[in-house]
Amino acid sequence: MTANLVVAPDAAAAAADHLLALRPRTIALAGGSTPRALYERLATAPFPWAGTDLFFGDERCVALDHPDSNYGMARATLFAKLGPDAGVRVHPMPGPTCDAEGYERLLHQRFGPGLPVFDLVLLGLGADGHTASLFPHDPALEERSRLVVRVQRPDHPRLTLTLPVLSAARNALFLVAGAGKRHALARLLAADDIPAARVTAQSVTIIADEDAAP
Repeated sequence: MTANLVVAPDAAAAAADHLLALRPRTIALAGGSTPRALYERLATAPFPWAGTDLFFGDERCVALDHPDSNYGMARATLFAKLGPDAGVRVHPMPGPTCDAEGYERLLHQRFGPGLPVFDLVLLGLGADGHTASLFPHDPALEERSRLVVRVQRPDHPRLTLTLPVLSAARNALFLVAGAGKRHALARLLAADDIPAARVTAQSVTIIADEDAAP
């Protein structure tokens, strides 16, 4: 993986500028705490939302209003603030049913047969090198035929897009913040054997804050 690293005092602001420059129409959103500030900025940014399709890269198998729901976080910080007149189409992963096959069918309905090609996949980076819900040594890392798989985790089962889908994207954007991610980011930049380094989208950008930058 060859990536462009951007180190910024405010990673969320830099990421918002990146999206405004790209103007992607199909986006796979990330969950977790790091994207929250980005979504809050995008809610008031002059982004052309009308006709945009928003999907998710992964999701915990919980109710949509559960505190651990990626959709719930994105709804509170972005969708609810945009309102129904923004013209954005949101496609949440089916957390309550954990239906990987159902989300795969939805992707085929939107993108057609074969691999979906997202304009942008937004990704986080775990301290262990995971991204989306693709964790070290998990069998899901080796999946090559499915678009969406279910992953067992200690807290909740999860759904995740597979590596072929993430790598088919036109743009992948890793958003990395905090000193706790410094070692993982160094491994990502060194193309070490971690899940995040296996993402080989057409263009890969890493935006990190100064605490995370190695």
